Amino acid sequence: MSSKSQQVSVGITKTFPCSYLDTQMEQLLMLQEESIDINLFEQLLSLGFRRSGGTIYKPQCPHCNACLPIRIPSASFTPSRRQKRTLKNNRDLVWKIIGKQADYHYTLYETYINQRHSDGPMYPASKEQYQHFIGSGWLDPVFIELWNADKLVGVAVTDILPNSLSAIYSFFAPEEHKRSLGSLLILLQCRLAKLMKKDFVYLGYQIDESRKMNYKRDYTPYQILTSSGWLQTPDEK
Repeated sequence: MSSKSQQVSVGITKTFPCSYLDTQMEQLLMLQEESIDINLFEQLLSLGFRRSGGTIYKPQCPHCNACLPIRIPSASFTPSRRQKRTLKNNRDLVWKIIGKQADYHYTLYETYINQRHSDGPMYPASKEQYQHFIGSGWLDPVFIELWNADKLVGVAVTDILPNSLSAIYSFFAPEEHKRSLGSLLILLQCRLAKLMKKDFVYLGYQIDESRKMNYKRDYTPYQILTSSGWLQTPDEK
């Protein structure tokens, strides 16, 4: 934490219907601060917290513990055969990193949400919602862009921290779904972490019972946060 005193606002939400499990109610422990040291934020990530905009949160559900914080040790990660095919099949794409969001990012985000997630809590997409979700007054993410010639087909919004990368959100052109661009963007974040000599890529929460959120175990080896700390799975490919 920085030498300046920081007054962090701590609260817990009321319960509300879970976005991922129809039979469950969700509740969040939330931390809000106008400015927070990124080293402290990284420590909070290691304790299972995430950020949405400038709000730091952690599931605190009364009757459910399905959300499992998951991260990939970048040095030991290697793509599976299927993931290698995804990389090979997308060799025609160009990826680059920019440090500032652009208007054309939102255009792709709006199309992605409205076509792929019309049954989710982020529908319908709006610029205000996008800015609130992505932006933060104390941490500027980077944007990993995927280009097919002059067409933007994917974006991964990523926080770069002293010892890790944190995947905030990815979105891509719905018509390119056969390319497995969601998987490709995770693989690129893993590659970037290894190039930058970062220890981990944080992927948020693995929810085994949710079809939309149970894919993160495909990236091995991975670590799951348990009551005994971070436990690593066997390196199986």
